[in-house]
Amino acid sequence: MIDKYVALDIETTGFNPVNDKILEIGAVKVKNGRVVDTFSELINPGIPVPWRITEVTGIDDSMVRGCDNVSVVLRKFLKFCDEDVILGHNLNFDYSFLAEKSAEIGMKFSKYGLDTLTMAKKHLKNLESRKLDYLCAYYGIEDKEHHRAYNDAGVTVELYKKLADLYEKEKDSVFIPVKMQYKPKKASPITPRQKTYLTDLIRYHRLEFNENINELSKSEASRWIDKILSTHGRIF
Repeated sequence: MIDKYVALDIETTGFNPVNDKILEIGAVKVKNGRVVDTFSELINPGIPVPWRITEVTGIDDSMVRGCDNVSVVLRKFLKFCDEDVILGHNLNFDYSFLAEKSAEIGMKFSKYGLDTLTMAKKHLKNLESRKLDYLCAYYGIEDKEHHRAYNDAGVTVELYKKLADLYEKEKDSVFIPVKMQYKPKKASPITPRQKTYLTDLIRYHRLEFNENINELSKSEASRWIDKILSTHGRIF
């Protein structure tokens, strides 16, 4: 078992690291088996929180409205991580978002990591599920607020300890940190047609719109247009 690492988890508005947003980052810094520091912050995504995400996480628009944006929170989080190895469950998902959003603000998130999902897939092949909540129940790990980032980061630490105690062997590759791989992509900018239509919708319905339309991506603009159409209707 490695003696120093940062266990992390994020909650997001969707599954695409380019087009979707980070809603929450939770992490615990572990040294010699003990938690020595913690990180937990909600993020204002600049777009409405999808209802399906609220159903799963409990995070809604009112909870993130007064929070910092991703640029502010990410800078603090990167400082928190320092040079440590990172740990997560299905770590590639979290890493792709963190690397993508770091690149978007002109920073770099490049890490070695360990994935408890990879460990479970190798050593717990006979279980019907290897999802984090299932594994917590299987091992009797207290999981109070599943699908909240800080909770999930904390229980991943306990899961890692359990799996390492049971299955870690010399040169077992799943217990050796590996260089994480993700090439950041750039989101497509809002199209001229979208910009015109969104502006017209806002004016027609006399809406308060606090986002900078010119800085929206194509997918963000599409979501705003769909939301306005479904809530207020078309231009007649």
